[in-house]
Amino acid sequence: MNLPFLGPRHAKKAEAALRADPEAVAALLSECELLRSQAARAGVRLDDTPASLEALDQMVPRWRDDPEILPWLGHDAGLYLGTVVVRTVPGAAWRIRSDGEPVVRLASGRAVEVVPAGEEWAVSGVPELSQLYAEIAET
Repeated sequence: MNLPFLGPRHAKKAEAALRADPEAVAALLSECELLRSQAARAGVRLDDTPASLEALDQMVPRWRDDPEILPWLGHDAGLYLGTVVVRTVPGAAWRIRSDGEPVVRLASGRAVEVVPAGEEWAVSGVPELSQLYAEIAET
């Protein structure tokens, strides 16, 4: 959901929308259509749980052969990681930075940049999504 072409003015509107209806924005961020379709083809069910992150980590990364899909899949992987965190870690919530990038804010106040983490995972598989989740959930 990085929308830099919208500029800071629209990022503020996105953050206001998040405050007004956080469930609607969370639903939008959780779509991850490309990741969900790739997972379904591999027989992996994404049910927004930490176990599904482990299943993603075990998938054969066929997307790495397609330079057009790779960045989009990585973006989706980051949003999916954030979705699992927001739905399972008490006090975690989505926030939209001034540049339009969604981040997960933990109860401790720490902001987790999940999209770059998902992009790294898509490119190299390291760190694993389940490992990232475990680290985030500890704090």
